[in-house]
Amino acid sequence: MRRGIVPVGADSLSYEIREIVIVANELKKMGLDLIYENIGDPVAKGEKIENWIKEEIKKLVEIDQSWAYCDTQGVLKTREFIAEQTNAEGGIQITPNDVYFFNGIGDAIAKIFGFLKREARVIGPSPAYSTHSSAEAAHSGYEHLTYLLNPDKDWEPDINEIYNKAKYNDSIAGILVINPGNPTGAVISRNILKRICEIAEELDLFVICDEIYSEIVYPDAERVKLSTVIGNACGISLRGISKEIPWPGSRCGWIEVYNGKKNKEFQKYIETILKAKRLEVCSTTLPQLSIPLILGNPLYKEHLRKRAEKFAKRAEEAKEIFDKALDKGVRLIKPKGAFYMTVLFDEKFLHPNQYIKIENKDIRQRIEELCSQKIEYDKRFVYYLMGSTGIVTVPLTSFYSKLKGIRITLLEEDDEKRKYIYETIRDKMVEYINS
Repeated sequence: MRRGIVPVGADSLSYEIREIVIVANELKKMGLDLIYENIGDPVAKGEKIENWIKEEIKKLVEIDQSWAYCDTQGVLKTREFIAEQTNAEGGIQITPNDVYFFNGIGDAIAKIFGFLKREARVIGPSPAYSTHSSAEAAHSGYEHLTYLLNPDKDWEPDINEIYNKAKYNDSIAGILVINPGNPTGAVISRNILKRICEIAEELDLFVICDEIYSEIVYPDAERVKLSTVIGNACGISLRGISKEIPWPGSRCGWIEVYNGKKNKEFQKYIETILKAKRLEVCSTTLPQLSIPLILGNPLYKEHLRKRAEKFAKRAEEAKEIFDKALDKGVRLIKPKGAFYMTVLFDEKFLHPNQYIKIENKDIRQRIEELCSQKIEYDKRFVYYLMGSTGIVTVPLTSFYSKLKGIRITLLEEDDEKRKYIYETIRDKMVEYINS
């Protein structure tokens, strides 16, 4: 081209969760059977949607309004329902006008970072969900700013680190929290989340809290919503139905804005996001209409309870399996929410020539070719694991982390297959370390 057309920050747009599938598909064509542990789709892993939920959706199909445009900000009746639910939590009180719908949380994240002034930075966790870290880095043109999560303390952040980085870097305008965490499955304590909000208020920042998994918190952990601790700070909560119903194909998410009018600059920023939404007319109507019917159904609380208990049981199962390799350089940090968990390598055992035996010659050559490039040690393991077993995972370094490990899910519905997956990954991690 006669002039450059690629924006600053384009190289930061990376989503390893999906990109690893490109390699997986190559191997599939070579005859490899694949087991996908890379993506959080409960339906694809065998979870059945409850019949009463399907019946509510069937009712909407018969209503012509379900097929029409809705208000740009979202269906009013649904926004009223969401505001009532948030207000019932006993924290900050909001109105339907503080709720904004998007075509999934990914769309919301793109708008939140895309319409933020380039010089305004948001500091986020490490490890972090790559959609957030990539979007923040891409909007600024620099590496994503992070605070560390400590695996030795159930992935708890260091509040002093957050405070000092935010105080002494005046480009920071916001603090990002993911609760429960992805890829860690960590649940932030009330005191920590409240302190982050206090820091934001003191330093005149805003808080973004991704709460897409807020309804999947295990029985031994406290579920803490941003709305209950936000105080006087400006904040944005990200919510959706893709993980909790689950309905990932609905592409239906929303943000709740807290203290949106307390700061003129923040108010103008939120108004800019709404203006951008108007250019798209509206988000999908039918999923929005379903929210009061499903989330307001008396059966829904029991539905959430059963799912949280199911994932908690699987997390315990996985911990027992991986703990058998704890003295061999493999460690699983048991999650407390969501349906992901992180397995770490003891990095003193890692070196650039490790491998796993692969029987198929063509697949082995392709994996060796991929690993001949300069890549992170855990990504190298992911390739060898996939080539030797067909199990597709995601390296932890793809989540803006310096720690080496992998993210796997708790989603497999077949008990025997799930046990096989965990035991196979554990054994291959040990084989890789010992190679």
